[in-house]
Amino acid sequence: MAARLGLRRYFLLFGQSQILRYQGRVRQLQNSWKVSRLWQVCASHSSKLKLGSFFSTSLAASRGFSLWSSEPKESVPAVKQVPVSPDVAAMDEADRLYDANKSTELYDHLVRFKDTTNDELLWRLARACRCVAQLSCTSKEDKKRLTYESLDFAQRALKANDKNFASHKWTAICLSEVGDYEGMKQKILNAFVIKEHFLQAIELNPKDATSVHLLGLWYFTFADMAWYQRKIAATIFASPPSGTYEEALRMFLSAEKVSPNFYSKNLLMLGKTYQKLGDNKSALLYLTKTRDYPPKTEEDNQVLEEAVAILASMGHK
Repeated sequence: MAARLGLRRYFLLFGQSQILRYQGRVRQLQNSWKVSRLWQVCASHSSKLKLGSFFSTSLAASRGFSLWSSEPKESVPAVKQVPVSPDVAAMDEADRLYDANKSTELYDHLVRFKDTTNDELLWRLARACRCVAQLSCTSKEDKKRLTYESLDFAQRALKANDKNFASHKWTAICLSEVGDYEGMKQKILNAFVIKEHFLQAIELNPKDATSVHLLGLWYFTFADMAWYQRKIAATIFASPPSGTYEEALRMFLSAEKVSPNFYSKNLLMLGKTYQKLGDNKSALLYLTKTRDYPPKTEEDNQVLEEAVAILASMGHK
C-alpha cells in the first residue's frame, strides 16, 4: 500500500510539473493559429498524466473551448453570413457591366432603380444614361433624352448626399453635356458651376484621376476657345470663365501621376497641350503613347484616330 501511495505521489508530482509546462505553452500559444496543434500534443499526453479535468478547465477558461473528448476536434465558431442588400448587389453588378463596356445592359440593369433615393445608385444611373447616349448607334432623339435623364439622376444623387465625390463629378459631366442643347450663353453660365463641382469632387477624393483629368479638360477648353467665342463671352459676362494651357497641363500630369495610363484621352490631351505650348518632343511622346494604347471602347478608337491624324500632321506615322 505504501509503495502504491509513494508511486501515486510520484505521478502526482510528475503530473504537476507537466501541468506547469503545458500551462506555459498555452500562454505562449493563446490567440495563435498553433492552438490546433497544441490540442494534438495535449491529447497525446492526457492518458499518461491524467490531466484532463485541470487542463480542460484552464484552457477552456482562456479560450472558451471544451477541450477534451475521446477524439479532440477543433471547435471553429460558425462564420456569420452577412446578407448583401439589393442596392449593394445592384451596384456591384453595375460596376461589372461598366468595366466590361456593356452600356446597354448596364442601363437596362439600373433603370429598374430609377425611383431610388440611394446616391450611389443614382450617380451610376447618370453614368449609365451617358454611356448609352455616347454610343454611335443611339439616335439623336434618344441621345438628347438620355442626356437630360443623366443630369436629373446626377442632381438627385447630389441632393441625396453632397459629400459623395462621384455625385459632384457626374453632375459636372452631365451639366456639360446638356449645354450642347442650350446655346452659348447657358453653356458659359454652366461652366462656372461645372468647375466648382470638379473642384469639390477632387477635394472629396484627390485620388480620382478622372475628376482631375476633367478639370484639366475644362482649363484646356477655355484656353483653346476661339476668338469669336471669347468676344461673345465678354459681352455677356464681366469676367467670363478662363483657363490656360499651363493649368490644363498641370491637371493632366496630376491625373497621370494618380493613375498612370488610366485613360487614352488623358494621354491625347497631354500630347495636344504640349503641342500648344510648343514642346513638340513631349507632344510626340504622348501622342505615340495614345496611338499605341489598346482600345477597349468606342471613345478609345476615336481618340486613337485623332492621335494618328495629329502625328501625321507632325510628319510621323
